[in-house]
Amino acid sequence: MPRSRFIVNPVSGRNRHRPQLAGDLRTWLSAHGVDGEVLVTEAPGHATALAAEAVAQGCERVVAVGGDGTMNEVARALLHTRVAFGLVPCGSGNGLGRQLGIRGSLNRTLAILQQGRVIVVDTATAAGHPFVNVMGVGLDAEIARRFNALPSRGLQGYVQTGLRAFFQHRATPYSLSDGTGWQSTVTAFVVAVANSPEYGNGARIAPGAQVDDGQLDLVVVPPVGLGGAVGLAIRMFAGNITRHPRVLHRRAAAFTIRREAPGVIHVDGETREAGAVIEIRVLPLSLRIVVPEGRVVK
Repeated sequence: MPRSRFIVNPVSGRNRHRPQLAGDLRTWLSAHGVDGEVLVTEAPGHATALAAEAVAQGCERVVAVGGDGTMNEVARALLHTRVAFGLVPCGSGNGLGRQLGIRGSLNRTLAILQQGRVIVVDTATAAGHPFVNVMGVGLDAEIARRFNALPSRGLQGYVQTGLRAFFQHRATPYSLSDGTGWQSTVTAFVVAVANSPEYGNGARIAPGAQVDDGQLDLVVVPPVGLGGAVGLAIRMFAGNITRHPRVLHRRAAAFTIRREAPGVIHVDGETREAGAVIEIRVLPLSLRIVVPEGRVVK
């Protein structure tokens, strides 16, 4: 295994209950003869700084040990470099890891880092903020804002937070366009742009999205009542939400979202402030990532 730096978020998902994780990883590196080090983040944004430092110091592989937010922080420092990104998913959703087959026990994900192969995938930016998996505005951004403030996370917390936000959220008008001349004006609960199919926990907002096709998937969820929302949630977990007649789905390399005022968006589940006009662009084949040997990535 190449020279590596492992970056551990100690408060991400399952890591909160594994205070010995960094020590276990150091033991694993030593036992397997890997030239590497394990560093622990101390604050939001620290993972990006540690990853950038690893690139500058000549590391060949940088591994994020955490959830989608940690994944995002590390990956953004590796864009357009020769450094390979490794992932040990430990968060509450792990959307990208599930899509790429990087899941299971700690021993299994570490084995993938040793025995896997490196592929090159797309990433994207939304209002200048990089993302690898999914960005969104509307209800899902509000859910992300509330969910990230919870003292503990998980599927149950996400569902409870989502229900509360659903009853309090107001559908918003948006003007949408892509780089081909297509335009649409909609009123929506959610406008999501996906590079990969899944939010996490099996919830596929953009089934059919591929991480290496140079395209992004726009999915617009209309305002619905509680019964309609349950039906859409069932479709999302079944992987056919974009077949719903009222759900707008479009694929392109770039999108522009215009809304009434500046506000919050989310990128890979982490909230950011953005203006009333949000430019989203794919960055084709911009990230090298380790996946299981033999994994067919779509």
